Order: sequence, then C-alpha cells, then structure tokens
Amino acid sequence: MPKLAGINHLEAVRALKKAGYVIVRQGKHIKMSDGAHTVMIPRNNPVNAYTMGAIVVAAGLTVEEFMALL
Repeated sequence: MPKLAGINHLEAVRALKKAGYVIVRQGKHIKMSDGAHTVMIPRNNPVNAYTMGAIVVAAGLTVEEFMALL
C-alpha cells in the first residue's frame, strides 16, 4: 500500500503549489502545471492512495519529496 493514504485534495494542491505548480483550471478536477508537467487532482476527500501516488509520479516528485511538502 502506498504511503499516501488519507490525503485531502486541498492538502495536495497546497503541497504542489510549494513545488512550483499553479492552478490552470478547476472543475470536477483541479488541473495544475509547472510548465513541464501537468497533473489532474480529483476533488475527492480523501484522494485514493493509488491515485495520489500516480499524481506524485506524474508531477516528477518522489513520495518522500511530496510528503516533505505537506
């Protein structure tokens, strides 16, 4: 099981903002980009652990780096 269980989507957005991401668009999902990577965060609470793990990898971060940003 990934180490990212139980993360609120707003906490994930805050952590990605610290990593240099900006919100591009919002709806049922939040689209964020840093220019090189684009990620979509669903507005679920909590975000599924496997989904959050895939978002972190797509963002170009490791799980440990992401956890440090929380």
